[in-house]
Order: sequence, then C-alpha cells, then structure tokens
Amino acid sequence: MSRDLLVLDQVRLDVPAGRDWRTLVENVSLTIAPGEAVGLVGESGSGKSMTARSVLRLAPPGARLSGRIEFDGTPVLDLGPRDLRALRTRRIAMIFQDPRAHINPVRSIGDFLTEAMVTHLSVPAREAHARAVRLLADVGIADGERRMRQHPHELSGGLLQRVMIASVLAIEPDLVLADEPTTALDVTTQSEVMAILDDLRRERGMAMLLITHDLELAAATCDRIAVMYAGRILEVQSAEALVQAPRHPYTTGLVVSRPSIDRVARRLPVIAGRPVAAFEAGAGCAFQPRCTQAGPECLTDRPPLRELAGAQVACVRAEES
Repeated sequence: MSRDLLVLDQVRLDVPAGRDWRTLVENVSLTIAPGEAVGLVGESGSGKSMTARSVLRLAPPGARLSGRIEFDGTPVLDLGPRDLRALRTRRIAMIFQDPRAHINPVRSIGDFLTEAMVTHLSVPAREAHARAVRLLADVGIADGERRMRQHPHELSGGLLQRVMIASVLAIEPDLVLADEPTTALDVTTQSEVMAILDDLRRERGMAMLLITHDLELAAATCDRIAVMYAGRILEVQSAEALVQAPRHPYTTGLVVSRPSIDRVARRLPVIAGRPVAAFEAGAGCAFQPRCTQAGPECLTDRPPLRELAGAQVACVRAEES
C-alpha cells in the first residue's frame, strides 16, 4: 500500500498581535493519498486557507508554524530556501480564490503561462508556448493564440480562473491546493470550472485539497471531507457518509442548513450564534456556545479527533448522534 502523499500532524499556526500571539490553526491532523481529493469545509475564519498555505509555508510575516508537515515523505518545515522553492514550483501548486490578485496585470497571459515552464522546467520557449495553447484548450478556452497575447484586464473572471488552472497544470504537480477557486464566479461558471478541474485531476492522477465553504460542492467533487471550526478539524468522513450521516453537531448544522430543490422551506435552519476564530475559543469545545447538544463536560474538555465507526470525530457525545 502506497504511503500518503501529504501528512499534516498536529499543525499549529500562531501570528503576532502586538505583544501577544493569536492562534489561527490549532492541532490540525489530515492526510491526502496520491490521486485523492479531500475537501476542507467550514465557515469563514475557521482556518481553512491558513491550513492550505501552511503546506507551502506561506504563513504571514513573523508567524510561528509548528507540528509536522510531510510531502511525499519529506519534512516541509525542515526544507531550506532552494528545496522549498523547488517544491512550490514543481510538485505542489495553488489555485487562489481571486485570480486578478495573483496574475501580474502588466504581463500577457502567454508570459504568465510559460514563465514557470521555461524558468523552472527548462522547457524551450517555443515548446512552452505550444503547450500553453494546448492547456488553454484543455480548460475550455478557445482561440488560445489570441488569448496568449491578451492581458488580464481583457478577460472575464471565469476565463481568468481557467487561466489560473492552466498555469497549475503547466507544471504537472502531484498536489493541487485549490483555495475557494470558484468564489468570484457566477453559478454556471462555477460548475464549469469545477468540472474542468475535476476531470483534469482524474486524468492526470493529481491529488487535491479543495478549500471551500460550499458543502454541496465538496460532496460532489471530493472523496473525503474534513470539517473545520475555530482552527481545528472536528470531523473527517467520506463525502457520501458525511452528508448522509454526519457525526459532529456542527457538521449536522451545516448539512441541514443547505437549501434543496427537493423540499419547500419557508425558512432555512441556521446555526445560532457566530463562528469564532481559534484564538477566541475558550477552554472547552469551541463549538459549545452554539451547540444544542452541549453538556457540562463540553465547557471544560477540548475533545481530540478520534476514530469512530469509520469516521474521525472530535466530540464527546458523537456516539449519541
């Protein structure tokens, strides 16, 4: 049996806040196998994006990153600048949620797509150009030669996100970190972009970590789903099992609050209260103030993630669900 491609073990991220430190990610443990798609879902501020960025050590200035992060058996936190740069440019690629903020506006689309191939993969310029045109076609962009001469401001958000995906595929990575890749897109374009990304991932055997607040999207795209709240992972299950039989009260709240075309509801159920960041959580379970099943033990005990009937759950009352 092949080993996991990515291993996160007790990963913690603290950032400076004046004379104090604020915890954004706390004791996160997660694995991704080669070719597997794992979704990381949760409300805004739960630490999803920071977890993904930690994989590439893209932490905020002055941050403290600890725990164990291994990629293909290599400890990422021990890498020197040269090896870390090679990891970022050849084996792990990231798709950001706002392509306009991550594509140089004064350079052409062709420059953006071919730079990594020429600089890091030593592909001849002419061959890199031809490969970029083919990649544009792969992600659904016609007339690639014309698009290569254009600049970011000449393309719509949907087209730019496709360009971002093409740039990731250009280096043929083993792992794709997709951070809310469809947030800025309309519903139709969202569906098209995710279908393209999922098809290409399967064709090329890439693993993927999909960061999203959209549980429906994660369930349709991923093999497994991890649910995150206040900087911690509360539940991990297969996508189908998590949607059909969630084990953590927070996951249950997310599942029942989804709109559905199969039922009429005058008002959608919601999770009362507001989400908190890791540094705002008290001594007990971070979800306790919003949980309808909380007991006295939830005020003092911070339950660890544990195995339970094929799932991983961080709840002292998970057996009752």
